[in-house]
Amino acid sequence: MAARWWRRALRGLCGAALFLSQLSILSGRAGSLMTTKLSQPQSTLAKSLTSTSTNAPYFKAVESTEIPPYLTNCPSNGLCSRLPPDCMTCNTNYSCVYGKTATFDCRVKPHVHCVDENNHEQENFTINMTCQFCWQLATSDYVCTNSTNCMTVSCPRQRYNATCTVRDHIHCLGNRVFPKMLYCNWTGGYKWSTALALSITLGGFGADRFYLGQWREGLGKLFSFGGLGIWTLIDVLLIGVGYVGPADGSLYI
Repeated sequence: MAARWWRRALRGLCGAALFLSQLSILSGRAGSLMTTKLSQPQSTLAKSLTSTSTNAPYFKAVESTEIPPYLTNCPSNGLCSRLPPDCMTCNTNYSCVYGKTATFDCRVKPHVHCVDENNHEQENFTINMTCQFCWQLATSDYVCTNSTNCMTVSCPRQRYNATCTVRDHIHCLGNRVFPKMLYCNWTGGYKWSTALALSITLGGFGADRFYLGQWREGLGKLFSFGGLGIWTLIDVLLIGVGYVGPADGSLYI
């Protein structure tokens, strides 16, 4: 009887152990299923966020509405052939002969409006101009910068580097702004007639030299009474021929 009882007890313990092991396996599977179900919405949310970010509305950059600077010099609805050079672009005519009049094919720049002789708007047209480069134009066709740092009264005459710009109504080949070596030709406001009159009348006291800004020579003439008259006569001749000029190196007016 005791042996049978122990056998039944062992069988009960084995059954309980088997039941507990199966229960632990089932609980593990249930936890994994819950984790999978919870992770699916997160992945779905991530996908939706990704798709939303990639499908975000694209804002196109606003086009610039600034007015080009050359438009201020371009008349509206005028004759195309009379437009300033800054308002058009022309093709080079390689068959033109230097110094001769040639025909050039041109086109207006963007935002420029012009018409032909029949008052019809056009973009392509032709113009006639002399075949020469801008730096070969006459001196009256361009404007250059002046220099006040060079001596105009010197031997030989000094030159300076100037920057020249072609006038608006002149057509030419090449760059419209170019460098050029020019003679010093600026003036400080001194009059040749005034200097000569002072040299003749008051030259013995150095008035002519003082007027021209040469105060050292003026003091020398003043205290030597014009070099006893000899210096005064020499200055009259030198100022008369223009050899003696203002101390700042400028020209007479």
